[in-house]
Amino acid sequence: MFAVIKTGGKQFRVAANDKITTAKIEGNPGDTVAFGTVLMLTDGDKTTLDAKALSQITVAAEIVEQARGEKVIAFKKRRRQNSKRKRGFRAELTVIRITDILTGGKKPEMKKGEASPVALTAASGETKGKAAAPKAAKADAPALDASNLSLISGIGPTIEKKLRAAGIASWNDIAGWSEADVAKWDEELKLRGRATREEWVEQAKELLAGKPPRAKADQAEQASGEDY
Repeated sequence: MFAVIKTGGKQFRVAANDKITTAKIEGNPGDTVAFGTVLMLTDGDKTTLDAKALSQITVAAEIVEQARGEKVIAFKKRRRQNSKRKRGFRAELTVIRITDILTGGKKPEMKKGEASPVALTAASGETKGKAAAPKAAKADAPALDASNLSLISGIGPTIEKKLRAAGIASWNDIAGWSEADVAKWDEELKLRGRATREEWVEQAKELLAGKPPRAKADQAEQASGEDY
């Protein structure tokens, strides 16, 4: 018996005891996960494609490990602009083992595996009964000013003046731009496609999420060879 399931935007043909690698699934090794999006089931000579029947089928699996894909380098260079950017990316992946294909509306027994080493350390006897102290790195790190538009790569003093004159004074303003807004400001402020090219909206969202400015991250990555 085998089934075709969909997870992480991809389809997989799976049978009991198969190991597959999918997009990241939250959980620890040993955790049970269930997939309810079954596209097809084949049992011997019988193949089920009916949506109503497939809704009663669940594929159960066990998380084997959390992994990362190979490093991919994205390098952008604009001729005669003295502008280049190098970024590394490694996809977060999860290796799972298919344990069972359940039919007739049956649901798997959801088991929990061992917690991660970080979680075990936090719950150890040394910290039991004590108030959790905030992380020193986060406590000591200075908060970035959301009104500092120059931290967005591609916004220099001249463009920053134009943006502030138009009432755009913080990362929140830029993060909320739609495609129509980008086109509007590009035309009104004569940005020549810079907002799209430099991914201002994405950069603003990253800064609001607490990530370091891209220019600084690129420099640090180039020096260390690690992903940021």
